[in-house]
Amino acid sequence: MFNSHTSNSQDSLKRPSFSFSNKLKRGVWNLVWLCFCRWTPKPLHTWRSFVLRFFGAKIGKSNFIYPSCKIWAPWLLETEDVATIGPGVEIYNPGGAFLGSHSILSQDAYLCGATHDYNSSSFTYTSKRIVIEAYVWICAKAIVLPGVRCFEGSVLGAGSVTSKDLKSWTVYAGNPAVAVKERKNTISLQWIK
Repeated sequence: MFNSHTSNSQDSLKRPSFSFSNKLKRGVWNLVWLCFCRWTPKPLHTWRSFVLRFFGAKIGKSNFIYPSCKIWAPWLLETEDVATIGPGVEIYNPGGAFLGSHSILSQDAYLCGATHDYNSSSFTYTSKRIVIEAYVWICAKAIVLPGVRCFEGSVLGAGSVTSKDLKSWTVYAGNPAVAVKERKNTISLQWIK
């Protein structure tokens, strides 16, 4: 039988995960992206980078940011030069997100930077930073979960899901993602020549 006293006391323990000012700031951000970026032609990456910088993102040079991507909090996003945020990519970054030089988030990839503690009676919200290092490729519809670090040159295959760090110059696939092969480190080879 339903115990209303227990339910009310548990509800009183729950507090909003985000302040009103945070929600307002994100609302303004979403409205600006919708009005000034979402409809823009694909080649206008520089314009979209400008708008992201205006909202506090630290964006490197020559980034490729597509109009259909969703960035939860640009002020918690940092990229190095020549990073790609492809069509339909979603970056849910309450704990922050970093994209290294020449990293690629392919279409419909999802960086999920927060979760809930399902063992907590209040379902506690927790966020963690996601780090995508240089030359990493997160393939189409792949999912990177909170706190994951994808080390240089790693690849997460299409539709794969990782909750664990990815080793350098290694290709991962599956759900949960497992290492399937090594990737040739062409960056190191260029220095040898």
